[in-house]
Amino acid sequence: MTRHTVVIGDCRDMHEVPDGSIHLMVASPPYYNAPFDYPGLFKNYEEFLKLLKSLAKELHRVLADGRIAAFVTDDMLVDGEKYPVVADITRIMRDAGFRYRDRIIWRKPEGYIRISRRSGVVLRNPYPMYFYPDNIQESILIFQKGRFDYDYVKQLSPKIREASKINTTRYLSEKWNLAVWDITNVLPKAARLEKGIAAFPEEIPRRLIQLFSFTGETVLDPFLGSGTTIKTAQQLQRNSIGYEIDQELLPVIQQKINHIPHQQQTPNNPIQTEIIRRADAKKLRTRLQNRVKTQKSIIQKTAKLITKPTLQP
Repeated sequence: MTRHTVVIGDCRDMHEVPDGSIHLMVASPPYYNAPFDYPGLFKNYEEFLKLLKSLAKELHRVLADGRIAAFVTDDMLVDGEKYPVVADITRIMRDAGFRYRDRIIWRKPEGYIRISRRSGVVLRNPYPMYFYPDNIQESILIFQKGRFDYDYVKQLSPKIREASKINTTRYLSEKWNLAVWDITNVLPKAARLEKGIAAFPEEIPRRLIQLFSFTGETVLDPFLGSGTTIKTAQQLQRNSIGYEIDQELLPVIQQKINHIPHQQQTPNNPIQTEIIRRADAKKLRTRLQNRVKTQKSIIQKTAKLITKPTLQP
């Protein structure tokens, strides 16, 4: 049986998690004030960094020695200003005592680009200094708490080692061995469960969980969102715990992880889940979605103005 806990509360306080009990962290922090995901969520960039600094301190406490913290994130363009999120997270994690182990580039399909008006400026003004590229990538930043003791693997039972083996055929054919992973993002389909949520595709935590944890170990996601990390941990026979400050996302999380109340569990159900609601939870989703709608309406009006032909004298 694997155990999974959802804490509806602020991840800067993870008192439910004992010291050194987490074997892998997989998380995608809120994209700083992203106009189509989190418009105006933070007062300023310093407030965003303060959140990450507090989280880094808690991560160093709860993560076991030698284990991995993986952030799925990227630099953000907000109101014409580019914010160096990748560099700042790297600095914050190093200052908290972590080693910077690796950076993987998650490359999205070229056929799907959320905003293409940026690069299109060159088509209307084909001159130097008008170029701004469309972004089809994100970074997967890999940090490590100290160094891993590989004698740990030898001490595991043959059953656990066998169950934790990486499928080397997939590893090579899907090119996990490269520092660039081509993975389709969660597309904005009208009926999708994650509508209005900046969710990452299941393939990302699936690879990270297999590459950096063993069967029966515990995976943490401090920014749970729709619950993708817990769902993937369930499928891969890992335990998990996730923190989500937005209590309005709980129904989505419960649907994704097929939450079954304790009193309804049976011996045939190998998954045990628990929901903890804390007083520091907030209501964010409705407010953010309303802001996104306003942002979209502004963009649509702007796009119509841009596409109007220029009158020639």
